[in-house]
Amino acid sequence: MYPIDQVELAFDAASLRTLNIIVALIMFGVALDLKVSDFVALVKNPKAPAIGLLTQFLVLPAACFGLITLLGPGPSVALGMLLVACCPGGNISNFITHIGGGRTSVSVGMTAVSSFAAVVATPANLGFWASWDPGMADLLTSFSLDPADMLTTVALILGLPVAAGMAAAAWLPGLARVLRKPSKTLSIGFLVLFIVVAFRNNFEHLVTHFGTVFLPVALLNGVALALGYGLALAGRLPKEDRRAVCIEVGIQNTPLALVLVFNFFNGLGGMAMIAAWWGIWHIVLGLTLATVWTRLDRRASADAGTST
Repeated sequence: MYPIDQVELAFDAASLRTLNIIVALIMFGVALDLKVSDFVALVKNPKAPAIGLLTQFLVLPAACFGLITLLGPGPSVALGMLLVACCPGGNISNFITHIGGGRTSVSVGMTAVSSFAAVVATPANLGFWASWDPGMADLLTSFSLDPADMLTTVALILGLPVAAGMAAAAWLPGLARVLRKPSKTLSIGFLVLFIVVAFRNNFEHLVTHFGTVFLPVALLNGVALALGYGLALAGRLPKEDRRAVCIEVGIQNTPLALVLVFNFFNGLGGMAMIAAWWGIWHIVLGLTLATVWTRLDRRASADAGTST
């Protein structure tokens, strides 16, 4: 057993229930902004979301497997990387896309679609790619991972809240208007508070194993952002759509990853540490990228004003 796998994070059953509720609230809040017409619009103009979703669920897991082969981390770290790469986009991507000058409607639509698709795609991708590596395959076998159980869990904490939020927006618009802003603010606030408390409670573990998890997370997150932007650029999407796709592919639903780690892998140290550190790192890198884009836009606007 690798030393990192002996780590037992301060994450008990109550923490898991709290995280489940936070994820469900977040997805419910996102869905309050969604209408069936949003999906119709995506169908009519599918290029940006199609490029993003194909990158998210087909290209990124394959790239992750290639990176795992290149780096050769321990099996649990590798499986943690793969699990995060197989998760859908995180809802905070909508916020980062907005402040970074991306097209928010594309981001929200992709989050919703990827959340529904993840019910099947996340367990299927994890099982497929892990089977190609003996170490990861042994871990899957040792924990007797049942894809049907994982599918049910993902459906409950992603699919059901999204469906409920969309139903509320369609059938109870007055209530949806009242809930829309506070639900987003509170859910993001709860998530940030949860991350801060979890970071404080597990600070010693994160520091001890920083060298083990930092490089895989930083490289994989960089690859994800680069793939999103690069393939959107290759698809000749406009700037706003390129940014939305980039962020959506690079910002993963790490709360979901943690839920799956503790539900199906008994909080295995390597997997939990990768998911926990990714939850911090991708927000830092995403906000940094959004800040750079915003400054570039301001500079371009200033230059355009000077030239006229």
